Amino acid sequence: MNRLILAMVLAPVLATNAAANSIQAPKLILQITVDGLRGDLLRRYGDRFGDGGFRYLLENGVVYTNAHYRHANTETIVGHTTLATGAHPSEHGMVGNVIFDRAKLQLGYNIEDLRSPILPTRSDAQEGTQVDPAQQRSRVAGRSPRNIKASTLADELAVHHVGKSKIFGVSGKDRSAIAMAGHSGKAFWFSTDTGDFVSSKYYYDSYHQWAVDWNSKQPAAAYSGKSWTLANDIDTYLLGTRDDRPYETDLKGYGRTFPHPYGTTDDGLFNTRIIVSPVGDQLTSDIAMTIIEEEKLGQDEVTDYLSISFSGVDAVNHFFGPSSLENEEIVLQLDRTLAQLLEYVDEMIGLDNVIIALSADHGMPEAPEFMAELGMKVGRIDPNKIAEEANRITKQVFGHDELVLSFFRPYVYLNSKAIASAGLDQKQVEKVIAEAISNMEGIAQAVSTMALPNLQDTPVISKIRRNTHPESSGDIYVVQEPYWFLQEGGALAVMHGTPWGYDTYVPIIFAGGGIKPGIVNRLVHPVAVAPTLATLAGIKPPSSAFAEPLVEVIQHATN
Repeated sequence: MNRLILAMVLAPVLATNAAANSIQAPKLILQITVDGLRGDLLRRYGDRFGDGGFRYLLENGVVYTNAHYRHANTETIVGHTTLATGAHPSEHGMVGNVIFDRAKLQLGYNIEDLRSPILPTRSDAQEGTQVDPAQQRSRVAGRSPRNIKASTLADELAVHHVGKSKIFGVSGKDRSAIAMAGHSGKAFWFSTDTGDFVSSKYYYDSYHQWAVDWNSKQPAAAYSGKSWTLANDIDTYLLGTRDDRPYETDLKGYGRTFPHPYGTTDDGLFNTRIIVSPVGDQLTSDIAMTIIEEEKLGQDEVTDYLSISFSGVDAVNHFFGPSSLENEEIVLQLDRTLAQLLEYVDEMIGLDNVIIALSADHGMPEAPEFMAELGMKVGRIDPNKIAEEANRITKQVFGHDELVLSFFRPYVYLNSKAIASAGLDQKQVEKVIAEAISNMEGIAQAVSTMALPNLQDTPVISKIRRNTHPESSGDIYVVQEPYWFLQEGGALAVMHGTPWGYDTYVPIIFAGGGIKPGIVNRLVHPVAVAPTLATLAGIKPPSSAFAEPLVEVIQHATN
């Protein structure tokens, strides 16, 4: 190769390596994930952010304005595990919030593990407490990260420091906390059964005293009989005139307009309403700060790790939509929560000693009815119709009506044993079903998993490939048209989980640790977050991470 060309090729690599070698490892990696924070929302509300919080990150960090996921099923566990591992679901295996056990031919919750039952809390053991039988399963069922098939950033930190790094993940959702804490950390999540932050036997034999003390204060219960109210005059809000739209969802008394009453603790939905409000994020931040203090994170020369995943924006979006007054208010409230958190981290550790990485697990669409107001042809598709069409066509073409197990978005699941017993070719069965579903109104494409390797590459097909794992994916991937929902009206206002831009679009910001600010408009992908953090920490990347570190962060972090 010509020496000049070789020098031009190697120069960026050598510059990045030189920059990486000059970086001092942080005392703490603080990874913040805002569930459902679409990439445009920080700019939409940015003029009303306070001095800390989002404004600190936007003004003092490397801000990526064009970050998109490259997998098709943009759900919570998929995005969180991608951020944690730096890998696509085709490698890390978490292809959806529900995964398929091909040996048992049944669906299961991605992090359920009966070997690791949830630890009882003060609320569970309280004398006289009545347990709703409908809630009993979630109390006794287990949770663990065992189904994640790749190492995470947290795991590699534990390996590098021979178990000396203190590693924690906290969230309003179990799957979010567990994915980010990895196989080696400790995870805590908010229980809508009890209002406590709980963990499982995978992590502890019994809670540390600080967790017992925190839960014994019953901070969620303090909101019994209260309401979520606006912090400012309604005239000051961008979306102040959009507080009541017919497609918003009333969570059985929570209402479609402010104020939203939480109800009382004897109401079975009380703790769910807490999550669908700024309070859930505030409680998540509070227990995270407690962990920093009680577990002494960032107090020695070994890099520690804390993941905080805030669930409120996603929950509010589902019930009210991202262009609702509720969305605007919860983002502004989260800004205040973040400001308090970062101020505390600065006091305890010093932000110059902390690397902060903020992103989201997925974006969020507007409600179909809202887009219809703008003139788009959109709609909602009853998911049961997908399974019905699959059964109809298999009976018509093959003379059997027991070949389809179920449809759970985005996959149709087939009964491989029944197909084999009938002497049929599964690839042909998948092809016939996929063609039939593709002809349904509102469906953009249905793709046979067995045919996938031979299909011509397109943006959507590429995303489906990255979402396909041989052990956990279904048999036919169903993609609806933009702003068509695989969900009937009434249950939720909006639903994410597609390969379209509104669902793949997220923010990525790196700050702290001496990182110099900058704005980057080039296309980047969240799989680069874990390798970038690994480089900043001076450790090897997770096992299935192949993306290059984000060069702007590495170069801006040199001392």
